[in-house]
Amino acid sequence: MTTPGVGSARQALTAWLAYLTLERRASPRTVRAYGDNVLAYLNFLERHRGEALSLAAMGEITAADLRGYLAFRRQGDDALAPRSISQALSSIRAFHRFLDLRHGVANAAVDLVRGPRLKVGLPRPVSEDQARDLITEAAEDTEREPWETARDEAVLTLLWGCGLRISEALSLIRRDAPLAAALRITGKGGKTRIVPVLDAVKTAIDAYLEELPFALGPDEPLFRAKRGGPLSPRHVQGLVQTLRGRLGLSDRVTPHAFRHAFATHLLGAGADLRAIQDLLGHASLSTTQRYTQVDAAGLLAAYQAAHPKA
Repeated sequence: MTTPGVGSARQALTAWLAYLTLERRASPRTVRAYGDNVLAYLNFLERHRGEALSLAAMGEITAADLRGYLAFRRQGDDALAPRSISQALSSIRAFHRFLDLRHGVANAAVDLVRGPRLKVGLPRPVSEDQARDLITEAAEDTEREPWETARDEAVLTLLWGCGLRISEALSLIRRDAPLAAALRITGKGGKTRIVPVLDAVKTAIDAYLEELPFALGPDEPLFRAKRGGPLSPRHVQGLVQTLRGRLGLSDRVTPHAFRHAFATHLLGAGADLRAIQDLLGHASLSTTQRYTQVDAAGLLAAYQAAHPKA
């Protein structure tokens, strides 16, 4: 279905972002990243051609044009890293696919351009002992009010016990607690999944609610900041940064490492890979399969440390 009133590349960009938001249910962060990538691309092309781009002109972009843009983004003080270049190229291809499907402006040239080869990094989970130490350290912080330490303990326990992203944990509202036996979580791309809730997670949330000094409406965010507003992801990131410094842990220890730990600990205990995929909300099994490499690495390290012939 063609979007009416679209005659320029910039108008098409606006229509595409609306499509991502309203039809694809992409997260605001994803829409913003896609928009920034494609806007930078259009700005470069317009400077290069010396004129505004019509919708039809997008079908005339050559592979050389796109390679020139990627080369431009690799230079200067604001040069992009290989992974960011790859993400920019992915955004541009997605935009051109939209132009083809919604406006009949095809461009096969963009598929001829290959992005940089990326080394796929393994997830970096915290160990069980590290996770416990971090949560204990948060709970025993004498510099915070009791309700704040209860909140921090609850958030970290939720990340580890349910394998949630920060945004997912902070999306819980007051009516969600006390927690039931399972949570319905809406993650990336609007994908909904069911996550079982451990008793330890329920206990931590209940303890936080007992200490919470603010009265909340049923639809208000469950986790609150010091002055009563919604807790931000930045607070959780700063919390883990402070805790890892106190415990002498690597800077690889981040809030997302609790989610990785959730997956690797389940895998190490014999959980099925498909089940872990569902619990994490991964669209592709290949994403979940990275955890098998982490688990194998852990087994090898244990073998080499314990076997007398290693």
